[in-house]
Amino acid sequence: MKLAFQLAYKNLIGSGLRTWLNVGVLSFAFVIMIFYNGLIDGWDQQAKIDTIAWEYGHGQFLEASYDPFDPFTLQDGHAEFKSTETAGLVPILIRQATIYPEGRMLSVALKGIPADQKTLQLPSSLLSQSEAFIPAIIGERMATSANLEEGDEVLLRWRDKNGTFDAANITIVGIFDCNVATVDNGQIWISIEKLWEITGMNHHATQFIASEDYVYQEMEGWKFSSQETLLQELTEIIAMKKMSGSIMYGLLLGIALLAIFDTQVLSIFRRQKEIGTYIALGMTRWQVVGLFTVEGSMYSFLATLVGCIYGIPFLFYMAKNGITMMANADDMGISIADVIYPVFGLGLIIGSIILVVISATIVSFLPARKIAKMNPVDALKGKLS
Repeated sequence: MKLAFQLAYKNLIGSGLRTWLNVGVLSFAFVIMIFYNGLIDGWDQQAKIDTIAWEYGHGQFLEASYDPFDPFTLQDGHAEFKSTETAGLVPILIRQATIYPEGRMLSVALKGIPADQKTLQLPSSLLSQSEAFIPAIIGERMATSANLEEGDEVLLRWRDKNGTFDAANITIVGIFDCNVATVDNGQIWISIEKLWEITGMNHHATQFIASEDYVYQEMEGWKFSSQETLLQELTEIIAMKKMSGSIMYGLLLGIALLAIFDTQVLSIFRRQKEIGTYIALGMTRWQVVGLFTVEGSMYSFLATLVGCIYGIPFLFYMAKNGITMMANADDMGISIADVIYPVFGLGLIIGSIILVVISATIVSFLPARKIAKMNPVDALKGKLS
């Protein structure tokens, strides 16, 4: 085996530019493969952290008749609860409302949350620090769409528990920056105590957010979704992105492997006398097949080394500085940070190396199989059998 590696290395170096072109293309595919998967893994990690911190917590209870994807269930999607039964849970009451900024009419979801909660990253403490009649906080997207700034007042209209319309001015006491569009777009957050007061729905909630120390207990009339269930949709989106990305680097890898395949075919055709000499010196046909297979697979080892030379500085720079996403990319409804920091795990790197080595070995073996059928006498004469 040592002799096979020595001969393979000598033949590859002797091929000159052809070898380095194959190695260059294969190393590029190798680096792109790691970079893209690291980018998707980084996005996945950041998106899950942000979504848990801003929206999902460590699980959610939804009122049994409430469907977050069906706005018609929002009117009756609430129920009364007892504080003694909800330890470790943050209640949120959601009501439909309308605001009238600059004479325009915008439909919003009016959400009430305890001002002293610590489970979500929402700056709800600002609600208890204001002396306004109805202090409210909104996200930057909502502030942009409504053209509102901190300190502005805007008319809010809502329905109370009897369905009667009521209206009052709310004061924007805080504008938060959040990567999770679903807690920002079209939403206004106020103290749940104030929402109970203006709607008459004392101790009613639409959903509960579980804190980290919450111990699950079944609640009659409420549906529980675990953190894993809530993140399943995001996980599926990330998996789909990985699959679509694999087409791109799969094409690059395919081009590199095709070049190796063609090189091996040409090498076997041009080196028939050498093959016959090996067999005449006592090597079996399959030993010669192994020699040419090792020679082809060494493209992958050289590509790994070359890829490390320029790939490590590039990937390190990207992991440290991140990749700036386009403006408002997270308006699509998926949590996307302004800057995504790729994550290059050891498993990703080793897996990519193994994939490249195995692929190069297979495409090197396929044309080398012909050697096993060659007649050594014809090979010495330079003739195909």
